[in-house]
Order: sequence, then C-alpha cells, then structure tokens
Amino acid sequence: MKYNQLGRTGLFVSEICLGTMTFGGAENAGIWKAIGALQQGEVDGIVGRALEAGVNFFDTADVYSFGESEKLLGLAFKNLKTKRKDIVIATKVFGEMGPRPNDRGASRGHIMDSVQGSLDRLQTDHIDLYQIHGNDTVTPIDETLRALDDLVSQGLVRYVGVSNWAGWKIAKALGLSDAKGYARFETLQAYYSIAGRDLERELVPMLTSEQLGLMVWSPLAGGLLSGKFGPGSNNPEGSRRTTFDFPPVDKDRAWRCVEVMREVGEAHDASVARVALAWILQKPSVMSIIIGAKTLEQLDDNLAAADLKLTPEDMAKLDEVSELPPEYPGWMFARQGGARRPKPFVRAS
Repeated sequence: MKYNQLGRTGLFVSEICLGTMTFGGAENAGIWKAIGALQQGEVDGIVGRALEAGVNFFDTADVYSFGESEKLLGLAFKNLKTKRKDIVIATKVFGEMGPRPNDRGASRGHIMDSVQGSLDRLQTDHIDLYQIHGNDTVTPIDETLRALDDLVSQGLVRYVGVSNWAGWKIAKALGLSDAKGYARFETLQAYYSIAGRDLERELVPMLTSEQLGLMVWSPLAGGLLSGKFGPGSNNPEGSRRTTFDFPPVDKDRAWRCVEVMREVGEAHDASVARVALAWILQKPSVMSIIIGAKTLEQLDDNLAAADLKLTPEDMAKLDEVSELPPEYPGWMFARQGGARRPKPFVRAS
C-alpha cells in the first residue's frame, strides 16, 4: 500500500480509502438500503480486511444511514482493538439530519450541533478530517470557515476539507482563510472516474496550484464500471444501480471505456473494476480513492488495484477512449497557449 500526504500537511493516508456508505442501511428506507445494509459483524470483517491490507484511511458522513454508518465504523475499531493513532477518520457535515430548517447546511449552528454527534457515534475525541459535504447557497463562506477554524482550535478536528464545490468557490475560501488566518481546506472530495473526467477541466488545475489533496468518490461510477454492465444489459440483481442510478454517466461513452478496460484487464489477468481503479491511482493529481464494498471478495478485488501497474501504453489507450470532448475556454487555451510554453527565448538579430 502506498501512502500520500493529506494535501500539503504532514499527515499520510493510504492511497485507498475505505468508504462506508454500505454500512447500516438495513433499518433505513430509500437510497441507504439500496446502497448497502451491512451490519456489525459484516462491517467488522470489511474493516478488518482493509486494515490488514494497509488501509489507514476511512471515510464516512453523518448523513450515511442517518448516523448508523458512523456508529458501526466506530464500534468496528473498538471490536478490532485498533489504536486510534494508527487510523485517519474522515467524516462529513451538511446533509439533512432531521425535519427542521436548521438540521442541514454549512451554517455555524449546524456545524457546531453536528460535530459532537459525529464524535459520539464514532467513539472518538477527535476527527482527523472534517469535510463540508455539499454546496450551501445560503451560508456565507466566511461563516463556515470560522466555525471550522474554531473546531480545529478546540482540538475536536485536526484538518478540514470540502466536497462537491466549484473551483471558484474553493479558491475564494482559500483566499479568505489565508487573509483571516483560518485553518484552510486541505482536501477536496469529488467524483472522478474514467467515464467521468469533468473535474480535469477546472478542478484539477486548481488543486495542483493550491496543493489540495484529491479524494475520489465513486471511482467505479456507482458500480457501472465493475464489468457487470454493458450495452443492452440489465442491471444485475442486487446492484445498487437497479434502484439508485447515480452518478449520472454517458453510458455509451462508458461502454467504450469498459471495452478497452476489458482488453487491458485480460492482458494483466485483472478485472475491469481493478483496471478502472488502477487508472485513477496512476493520475498524479489523486491523493486517495474511496472504495466501498458489500462483500470481502469485492473488497479484495478493489484492494488489488494498488498492485496493478498499468504500462504507459495501457494508460495512453485508456486516456484516448475516455478523452473529454473539447469545451470552451479549454480549446482556446490550447490554440493560444502554444507560443507561451517554456522554451529557450532567442532574441532576433
């Protein structure tokens, strides 16, 4: 297992992060039951196997199964006698946790009300990475940042991050944090897959410039890139996409990617899913990819992606089939930027 810096910090996290959306959905209606319904014994097995493989990074959220995911994860660490210093726990705040108007969002009130609940459910005295889970169109950015900074000052949270924000808003938040001396966002958790490379247009250049770590959610596009799907196929029985067709994907484009990934996988004796994960792991902007599993077999296959080294030829083939269509202003940058690429300058005589 490889370990990368959490953003620009001195904390190191495994390049594979265990996501916990599959934990606890049995008692909850709607999408959580569709995504996963693992209970404590199964959770202990999944977490234990991940720890054995060298995973030290675990991602959850208060909204996952309305707190059950955090509870099950926290108890798994206790049951497995895991030392707190040996794991990095990330959780998130923003989602709707009740019927009242202040039971959601990124306001100071909701953040302060929510953090203690997460700490209690996780059975810990601090959260390593506390993330704003979504874009709040109402709360001023500096209100959110001040609340997060106070949590860091109080020792309840060690680092802060954000998920599902636009590049301009993250850049604005970083500027405000710098000007006011607040703890700044160190990570972005965002959707990225070989069938969904949109973040390469604006977010990846911003992350590289500002040294934020990229945590990838749904690297298999909600299971669509598992190899079980293809043109004209029905969703396999038990698949979460049967009832929760998310994230949105151009399926024709996805099937072209799957066809090439299958060819690459056959050459390496690897599954389509493993190739999809290995492709992302070899992207220089990626800090960690978040995998979720319902079974140990699925988990083992996903973990094996850390050992799959795709050749430059493999990467070129996969990059080509998944290439983003040109979009303004990117195509204008390419047209105008050639003359400004670094090269020796020769003065005309």
